[in-house]
Amino acid sequence: MNTMFRSLAGVNYRIWFAGALISNIGTWMQRTAQDWFVLTELTDNDAAAVGVTMALQFGPALIIGPLAGIIADRMPGRRLLAITQVAQALLALALGLIIVLGIAELWMVYLLALGLGIATAVDAPARQTFVGELVGTADLPNAVALNSASFNTARLIGPAAAGLLTVLVGAGWVILINVLTFSAMLVALGLLREAELQPMQKAGRGRGQLRAGIRYVARRPDLVVVFTMVFLVGTFGFNFAIFTATMARVEFGRDAAEFGLLSSILAIGSVAGALLSARRERPRLRVIVLAAIGFAVSMVVAALMPTIELFALALIPLGFFALTMITSANAYVQTTTRASIRGRVMALYLTIFMGGTPIGAPVLGLVANELGARWAMGVGAVAGLMAALVAVLWMRARHNLRIRRHPADDPWWRLRVRYDGDDVERRALDLETATTEIAIVEAEARKT
Repeated sequence: MNTMFRSLAGVNYRIWFAGALISNIGTWMQRTAQDWFVLTELTDNDAAAVGVTMALQFGPALIIGPLAGIIADRMPGRRLLAITQVAQALLALALGLIIVLGIAELWMVYLLALGLGIATAVDAPARQTFVGELVGTADLPNAVALNSASFNTARLIGPAAAGLLTVLVGAGWVILINVLTFSAMLVALGLLREAELQPMQKAGRGRGQLRAGIRYVARRPDLVVVFTMVFLVGTFGFNFAIFTATMARVEFGRDAAEFGLLSSILAIGSVAGALLSARRERPRLRVIVLAAIGFAVSMVVAALMPTIELFALALIPLGFFALTMITSANAYVQTTTRASIRGRVMALYLTIFMGGTPIGAPVLGLVANELGARWAMGVGAVAGLMAALVAVLWMRARHNLRIRRHPADDPWWRLRVRYDGDDVERRALDLETATTEIAIVEAEARKT
């Protein structure tokens, strides 16, 4: 099978991919309809209210995300995902019904967004780590990238469909359609072949498991850099609902159909970025850095576009660089972390990524209200540049850390770094061990 789609050679991954695609389309339909309903029906084009809704939806990850990682490391992924899918379906049902019945108020949407955020916070690390049970270690980066491609293919279809249907039948019915799409994921989980799953070693009950995950990340300076980059861009850059909604409504005076179309056009670049990531044998830190720079430049270009047509075209490279960065970061963290602690590390990663939204979304909403949507996008561009700067400074401090494995089938990772005039070299069978040993050498050198 083509290198780009090699994970689809497995039956279990094909089943998962199909179920996730249908479910993700429904999720994007709900997000689009909900944000537009808050912006235009419950408020008078108040971008800050959209920001608060997003903050409540993603905020729980900041509080319970690390605990969700412990749950993911303990519980069978299949069972945990079934529970979270049912919970999200019930919350979507409640939201759709109050809108259709005409009794929705802003505080109700806020409350249901908070409930959805709690369910999503538990679901996210379980979903991320379960991919490792569907494919082997060698195909994990490819599977992570294809998951992103699925998510953004849904983003290509869902918002456009939601924008059109919102105009025709209303936001409430769009959200009720999403309730039905959750069944696709539940059916997929039921159809998976048990014998072909590759269950990871689960952690037993014990004290200090959360601290162990935090200590693990703290001992990995490369992970600290990636987490910092993801926090900056996730907090102030990945607030596309605010950017596209306010640009469509306030700057260009358009309705829900154009808003949905803009979100879908953004996904064109996102799908391309995810598929290109799927071709790579392994994720590289320099790709994450270059993508962050590309994200910042693309954000500025989009913010300066004078017409909605040119703005739409500028969203394509923006989506490309955004997904290249985040997919590469996700794959880097997963593939360099040992399986027994991966759930906790991915939970911390997702906490950093999604947990910044409660900070960034309201701030960007206020900036959009006071200074305009274009200035809000400028804040996102600055975040991308700051993220790249953090990584560049770290690399310079280590005099251009070299990480290589050549030829591709060589099992050994080789790391070389110049520290205080001396070359430190290590090789190991996994990148995690090599980077940890480099960090130990540097720590000992600083003591002397």
